[in-house]
Amino acid sequence: MSRTQTARLMDGTALARRTVARSAATAAEITRRTGTAPCLATVLVGDDPASVTYVRMKRSRCEKAGIRSRQLALPATTTTAELVETLTGLSRDPEVHGILLQHPVGPHIDERAAFEAIAPHKDVDGVTMRSFAAMSFGLPGFVSCTPGGILRLLDEYDVDLAGKRAVVVGRSAILGKPVGMLLLARDATVTYCHSRTTDLASVVSEADVLVAAVGRPRFLRGADIKPGAVVIDAGYHPGNVGDIDVDTARERAGLITPVPGGVGPMTIAVLLAQTVDAAMEQTAPGIALDAG
Repeated sequence: MSRTQTARLMDGTALARRTVARSAATAAEITRRTGTAPCLATVLVGDDPASVTYVRMKRSRCEKAGIRSRQLALPATTTTAELVETLTGLSRDPEVHGILLQHPVGPHIDERAAFEAIAPHKDVDGVTMRSFAAMSFGLPGFVSCTPGGILRLLDEYDVDLAGKRAVVVGRSAILGKPVGMLLLARDATVTYCHSRTTDLASVVSEADVLVAAVGRPRFLRGADIKPGAVVIDAGYHPGNVGDIDVDTARERAGLITPVPGGVGPMTIAVLLAQTVDAAMEQTAPGIALDAG
């Protein structure tokens, strides 16, 4: 018997375009009202090709959204103390509204110490412990950008999370752990898994909502996915493949994010949106901006 079910693709590109358009309108209104355009400072340590490409792409998106981009390129020999000093200086600079530390930063640097040098009100990438605590306790603050983008995608496709079993495969501090907290806040029942989880396939097969964030290409197979499940692939690897074997997964899932064009565009869209939110709070607190 032939297989006829094909999962509906979740279009992150289209949603990101609309999200950025709203941010651009708000940025323009902030600039008109205050005379100051929102500014995102990006710090890059070393010259990793992928990181250089990501930073260039983010700068281009900033310009299109009316957000000023300040780039600081530090040598690969930069020490933890030097990086912390740079980030502390940006945190104190009133002309900078958001800070992004491009990671990875190199094994010789204490990445956590660097992240914690970012002032919480400028942590538009949602990487500090304070931001994670805010996500966990449902307090005001900036969410980690990829998890935030995932939640916006789920909302766009009217995925009701209350009471659903959500399985997160991955436990990184900026993706796996925070997306689980955000899902929990929406009343999902969340299970965290990882590459060492015993009988991972059986856990995955029970997921109504599956988030793959393990960082291994095609790590999860379609045969293990619950029929009709919502599948979010947060991985990206050379060859335009994610953490899920999408060809087989599409035969089982109800909704699924493509790679590319799913989670990736939403990550940058949330970064820009949170930069604009930070600028509004820092330059025009309490003022209602009519950006359409």
